[in-house]
Amino acid sequence: MATRHISNYASSYRPRRRSRQRALIVTAGALALAGVGWTFLAPGPGVQGLTDGAVLDGRKAAQVSVYLNAKDAGSPDKVRVTFNGARVPVTAEGARLKVALPRLAEGKHSLVVEGDSSLPFASYREVVDFTVDATAPDLKVTDPEVKDAAGPVTIAGKAATDAQVTVDGKKVSVDKAGAFKITVPKGTPLVTVTAVDRAGNTTTKAVSARGRRPMIRAAHITAIGWGNDTLRGNILALVRSGKLNAVQLDVKDEDGEVGYASQVPLARQIGAAKGYYDARKAIAEIHAAGAQVIGRIVAFRDHKLAAAAWKSGKRDQIVLTPAGEPYGGGQYGALSFTNFANPTVRKYNQDLAVEASQLGFDDILYDYVRRPDGPLAQMRFPGIGSATPEQSITSFVADTRTAMRPHAKYLGVSVFGIAATRPTEIAQDIAALVKVSDYIAPMVYPSHWGPGEYGVANPDTAPYAIVQRSLADFARQTKGTQTEVVPWLQDFSMGSTYGPAQVADQIKGAAANKMNSFILWNAGARYQGAALQQIAAR
Repeated sequence: MATRHISNYASSYRPRRRSRQRALIVTAGALALAGVGWTFLAPGPGVQGLTDGAVLDGRKAAQVSVYLNAKDAGSPDKVRVTFNGARVPVTAEGARLKVALPRLAEGKHSLVVEGDSSLPFASYREVVDFTVDATAPDLKVTDPEVKDAAGPVTIAGKAATDAQVTVDGKKVSVDKAGAFKITVPKGTPLVTVTAVDRAGNTTTKAVSARGRRPMIRAAHITAIGWGNDTLRGNILALVRSGKLNAVQLDVKDEDGEVGYASQVPLARQIGAAKGYYDARKAIAEIHAAGAQVIGRIVAFRDHKLAAAAWKSGKRDQIVLTPAGEPYGGGQYGALSFTNFANPTVRKYNQDLAVEASQLGFDDILYDYVRRPDGPLAQMRFPGIGSATPEQSITSFVADTRTAMRPHAKYLGVSVFGIAATRPTEIAQDIAALVKVSDYIAPMVYPSHWGPGEYGVANPDTAPYAIVQRSLADFARQTKGTQTEVVPWLQDFSMGSTYGPAQVADQIKGAAANKMNSFILWNAGARYQGAALQQIAAR
């Protein structure tokens, strides 16, 4: 209700007490004739559309309309309306007068309506104080520390002090500083935290209640390789023997081919959906063997999409040279790298990640989530604007994590070993990426390091030393976060011969940094089980 300041005279006015009413009017008149300047405040025309003390959000503020009762206010020239001290126009609309308010900005406001009452020697003054609050409330939720995947999980955070907080629809108590805490039942994969302020503004955050990625020991296999009975059988045998607990199966490979019959429109349009394996059947078989399934998506190295984009004139989907030609990327050839700054390219990879999550893949692991090798001056990324390549890559990963959250799957990012100390060389900023992913997968293959790296004369012949020293940098950059480090280790020979001892040395080098997870790479999917120990806790 509008604030109405009414004198004893006005409050004494009742139809049943006419004699007293007349007496008071005479008294008022006598006082006026005697030179006493008293004016009585009477009921006003009533402010409609706004209430005193109201708090409006942006939508309500944009739509608010304020009226006065014309019968009580009289004609527009007999009423004076001010908004924050400035006079505002009033126009007649039938039985009402409309107050022409300016655009309501964020903050506190005051509307004052004044005029002469129809009662003798009386006036009215109505004040409506209200607030416009179009800003969503602050809401911060801490990633939960999950020590027991089968136990309850505590969700904690801090919200604006005037906000009401709910967790999965249940109201949560908030202290004077805005802090809150609630325990959710075991097995809850995703929690939705919502803060609503007095104006109705809402902030919502989806939080994974699964915590850190549990230990995984996996081996890579391609989509075509999965169709080979021998290769598939050997990997599943390692799982059944307790030496592996995950299989990394390609979703989209280095050529841009999608291994299963994807229903993502762009994949079908460019002929990328190959159907080499039945995704649901493959996932069920791996789960039945006792392992989880990591779906690897080669993001921006994508010949299929690059060739289709170039052919259709969509050059902004490709990494270009300053002259506008496709950037070859050296060893990869022309039409190899798509443009990570392009919305269509980004959405295509994110759509595949969501689809794979829906099909049952337990993790999505991005690979080639970077710019091409080579001097930055020799390449252009149409549409990148003022962002750096590192920022664009990080925002792409963050957007994918948001898109995947309803499906509660883990998101990993494969990165170069050099990214820990040289992030701009391939646009992988580890300090930023750990904030938007569940795990980082550094490719620290000994054969890929140059002589003298980390003080190791010949890294290819010193697998323990190079893996232990290079991963120490990743341990430092992920310290204090919920992000795991799951290194890629080599189970192949490239220069030096790698047998079980060399593979085992890499595993020990990772363990020296308290990294017990790993993914083994062998392009032909032939792994040396003798290098692997039984997993203690499965």
